[in-house]
Amino acid sequence: MLELVKAGGWPMIPLLILSALALAIIIERLWTLRRRAVLPPQLGQEVRAWAATGKLDPAHIESLRATAPLGALLAAALDVRNRPREEIRERIEDVGRHLVHRMERYLNTLGTIAAAGPLLGLFGTVVGMIQMFMVINDHGIGDVNQLAGGIGKALVCTATGMIVAIPALMAHRWFRGRISEYIVAMEHEAIALIDVLTPGTAEARQAEAARAPVRLAGQAG
Repeated sequence: MLELVKAGGWPMIPLLILSALALAIIIERLWTLRRRAVLPPQLGQEVRAWAATGKLDPAHIESLRATAPLGALLAAALDVRNRPREEIRERIEDVGRHLVHRMERYLNTLGTIAAAGPLLGLFGTVVGMIQMFMVINDHGIGDVNQLAGGIGKALVCTATGMIVAIPALMAHRWFRGRISEYIVAMEHEAIALIDVLTPGTAEARQAEAARAPVRLAGQAG
């Protein structure tokens, strides 16, 4: 393994740095975006039951805000529980944008690594090939076997770039999909809480359903 790294030359250094950075981001996002950490089980149901009693303690709301992204979203609705339904929806959407941004933290960096890995690998290969042809120009072709071995070593950077990029791209796509699932679930819980805070007639709810639903930033569509 060490011989392959040496064979790739100095362009292997940024590739190894990118691989370490990608691994660190993947591990951190896996831990942060655990479903239990984002959408604690039964949290929405507990908050709705608590809100239905009408006895809302500000300290309890602050505690709810610190539990998880879903808790922060529901706490934002409770902060403005006495305002009209549309204002509650607007507060949820505003807070939701910040929460989605927080969940997408480092994903742009991971996507950049996925795109830059193959390019850096190709750059390393081109550098190796240029060096090889300069040697041929000075000393001739020489041993064909050595020439073939030199070409193989030059391609090490390209292979390394792909090894770095493929897992980073797969992780980037997977995290995006997971966040989209969380957004849908959080919207559902937010709407259910709004219904508890502002009970209305069936006609009013049907009219609201005909309009745009609560949407958090980052959701496709």
